[in-house]
This record gives sequence, C-alpha cells and structure tokens, in this order.
Amino acid sequence: MSKSKGNVVVPNELLETHGSDAVRYWAASARLGTDAAFDEGQMKIGRRLAIKVLNAARFALTFELPKGVSDVSEPVDRAMLAALRNQIAVATKAFEDYDHTKALETTETFFWTFADDYVELVKERAYGQGDFTPEQVGSAVLALRQALGIMVRLLAPFIPYATEEVWSWWQQGSVHRSSWPTEDELSDFLEADLYTLASEALILVRKTKSDAKLSMKAEILSAELSGPKELSKLRSDLMAVGKIAELKLSEGGLALTKVEFAPAE
Repeated sequence: MSKSKGNVVVPNELLETHGSDAVRYWAASARLGTDAAFDEGQMKIGRRLAIKVLNAARFALTFELPKGVSDVSEPVDRAMLAALRNQIAVATKAFEDYDHTKALETTETFFWTFADDYVELVKERAYGQGDFTPEQVGSAVLALRQALGIMVRLLAPFIPYATEEVWSWWQQGSVHRSSWPTEDELSDFLEADLYTLASEALILVRKTKSDAKLSMKAEILSAELSGPKELSKLRSDLMAVGKIAELKLSEGGLALTKVEFAPAE
C-alpha cells in the first residue's frame, strides 16, 4: 500500500467482513523478510479455518466418556496422538526459529487431516454404534479431547478468538494464559505411521463411492481391501464409517476391490 498512490486500505471494513481471526490469519501467513501481498482470499481461508475449529470442537466434545475408561488404547487413536506429538515438535521448533508461518502451515495441515479424516473415521465408535466395547469407545473419546486441547493451543496465536471460545467450553481460564503444549504431554504415543494409512484408506473408501456416484452413506454389502498388514488394526473403524457389512483384507498395494453395493431403495 502507498499513501501517494491512494491505495491504502483501512482495516475496519475487513474486520467487519471477515472477522479479526481471519485478518490475523492473513497477517500470520506472511513470511518474515518478504513483502506481504494484500489478499482477501487468504482471509476467507482463515475464516473457514476458524469456523471449522469451532465446529470440530463442538462435535468432539459431544461424546460421553464411558465410566471407568481412562486409557487411549486403540491403535489408530494412539497413532493420531503420536502424529500430533510430532507436530508439537515441528511447531515449537518453527517458533524458536522465528518462522511463525511454518508453525501455522504445518499445524493447519494437521488440523484439517484430523477434522476431515480422523474424526470421520472414529465417529461411529465414539458414538458407541456397532459392536464396540466401552474401552474402544472411550479410547476415541479420550483421544479426541486430548487432541483438541493441544490443537487449540497450537492454533491460539493465529486465530485467538475462535480458540479462546473453544477453550472456554471445557477448560478453566484463558487459552492464552495456558502453557504451550510439549511433547511430554504425549510421551506414551510414539508410532505415527498408522495415522497416514488410516487417512489413505478412508479416502479410498470415499473415492469408491464417489466414482459410483453414490452417497457416502451408501451401504456396501462386501468388499476386499488390500494393503499393508497393519490394515487389520483399522478394520472395525473402516467398516463402521464405510457402512461395509463384510470386509476381507489381503496384503498388497492399497486398493478396494470386489465392491458390492447394497441395492438402491
């Protein structure tokens, strides 16, 4: 912007149109030492992120924890928290290097994978639908709550109002006075590889239904899923979210074959 060119933009209208979090998100997207282009498109992305954080948090906090459950036991839940542990390290190192943009980019990427893939994968279990045990249900509920508490703190420097609102729903005080998350909070979770596989498998199930021009709620009578042997740890969740009545697993490249959809009503 240049006063002499007459192209100065005052923030009042931007704040009213997009919100404070969205404008701050745009500012945080600018790298140190480079020119920051005025971009309302980035503000729209920031607003979308803030709204998604509110919606994902509201959803994650609706589930009730079964009595007596205190451990995150399911492999995919533990893998998600292990991946989040890695993200804490990345974001912390980025801030220590004065690279706030990297901290935002990597945390945002993790959040969207969490919201779009992990939450979708475990929501049937978290609801307690199907043949899941209380321990399996509780594992999902605890993992969702623990992940939410950490991601809200990681995102607080970038979208302070949305994260403060979410924090107030189930925590005391202000998120901006809480401690920065550390890897020690998730020291029991170390194996993250399954988390990537879970996202890839879920995307494959979605694509299969999309290619068949069917709703994501369409039922699958039977299918065969090939991939790494670790797929067996995801079998119950994939069957629940994909509404798959019978799922046969085999080793090989990741592929969903021999799919038989239920007849349309």
